[in-house]
Amino acid sequence: MNNIPRATKIVATLGPASSSPETIERLIAAGVNVVRLNFSHGTADDHRQRAAIVRAAADRLGVDVGVLVDLQGPKIRVGKFANGKAAIETGARFTFNLDCELGDAQQVGLDYKELVNDVAPGDTLLLNDGLMSMRVEAVSPKTIVCTVLEGGILSDRKGINRQGGGLSAPALTEKDIADIQVAAEIHADFLAVSFPKDAADMHRARELMQKAGGHAATIAKIERVEAIANLQEIIDASDAIMVARGDLAVEVGDATVPALQKRMIRMARESNRVTITATQMMESMITSPVPTRAEVSDVANAVLDGSDAVMLSAETASGKYPIQTVQSMARVCVEAEKSTQITLETDFLNRTFDRVDQSIAMASLFTARHLRVKAIAALTESGSTALWMSRLNAGVPVYALTPVQASRRRMALYRDVSPVFFDYNSREREEVLQEAEQRLVDEGIVSSGDLIVVTIGEPIGQSGGTNTMKIVRVQASPRSGSKAVSNLNLDLG
Repeated sequence: MNNIPRATKIVATLGPASSSPETIERLIAAGVNVVRLNFSHGTADDHRQRAAIVRAAADRLGVDVGVLVDLQGPKIRVGKFANGKAAIETGARFTFNLDCELGDAQQVGLDYKELVNDVAPGDTLLLNDGLMSMRVEAVSPKTIVCTVLEGGILSDRKGINRQGGGLSAPALTEKDIADIQVAAEIHADFLAVSFPKDAADMHRARELMQKAGGHAATIAKIERVEAIANLQEIIDASDAIMVARGDLAVEVGDATVPALQKRMIRMARESNRVTITATQMMESMITSPVPTRAEVSDVANAVLDGSDAVMLSAETASGKYPIQTVQSMARVCVEAEKSTQITLETDFLNRTFDRVDQSIAMASLFTARHLRVKAIAALTESGSTALWMSRLNAGVPVYALTPVQASRRRMALYRDVSPVFFDYNSREREEVLQEAEQRLVDEGIVSSGDLIVVTIGEPIGQSGGTNTMKIVRVQASPRSGSKAVSNLNLDLG
């Protein structure tokens, strides 16, 4: 824990380069707040093992780290080639053939059989993340004949999209349904749903998770054109959204994505939802020990847009420099946060609060900003109070004190919030407040003479019961033998 914690959180994907206990512990020490398990790769046992290693490493370091399960979603991919790949020439004819088992330079099969029903002559198909394109000339029940507009090397199982969207593939496949059961077994904190097109997809994912006995927060990955049209209902049906810029750019065009990123983050924050910005944030660091200037600007802009978290994919999953990548991203976040504008008064305009606990959260932000307090201590069960506080920037760090481990792990993703273990049940209110103050002093967060704002609910320990705000001038001194928790954003090389 830091006296001045990094506000923006880091999500890192685990993979072949980052699955050993030593590497995972170093990643967490370098600043990772949430680990992503990509269920598009690996087996269920692989993911179970990695989740167990993460939990053990977080326990050793004394921090709360969330586990995010990212579902594969529909396999909108081509089939296999006889030689693993083929050179497809610009201007040539190329056929997607449902009966083709092994492809060549003239044809290939399809994993996504429904593509023949989703396209028509004149449509443009984009392959391999948009690096190749083809115009549909003719469609039959088993073939799609195309003219190659932009050729290249096409290899096994590469992705295929229809420009402008419109594919009918369901967001949740049979594999995804089975993987949700695994996510529940490993007590995943977050469940990311790939390619949702409307609120119904997100409601179904939540129901399946609850049926499996899990309590993961749901994250909608915004990747489809249809999702943009239904953005508000998807946000309302989810706990968080991921700005998944890769597939989204293929469907809507890369030039459209930056403005969409800003719009999505703004809408999510206004709806009290969490946001993750993802895809190619520091891609060059897969093979380079330093990021490009453009990547630094990209991460900084995501921070300035208000992202709760920025995400690393192949950079940490299979790259040569996973630790250095996290360290670089953390440094960029900290520097960008110094330039974040505080517009609290404007943010309060035209806002209404229907709940007492939400009103207390907003009053605490306003008070903390104008009294220049050192920290806000939110005693919380579910983490809702901390979530509301994190939606507006008061320039004051929020420390969420709770005995509930699941809440702490979920809050690991909230911008400006540092979860802290604090067992306050079965004690009187004044004793709890004094102990909370002492805890912040012992952790090195505040010192004698500092002002802090504390929020608490009565009766103590009741979820959703925050109803009191108290302004405290710290009088306590560190207890004998106590010491501040070390800064975990270490430079481990």
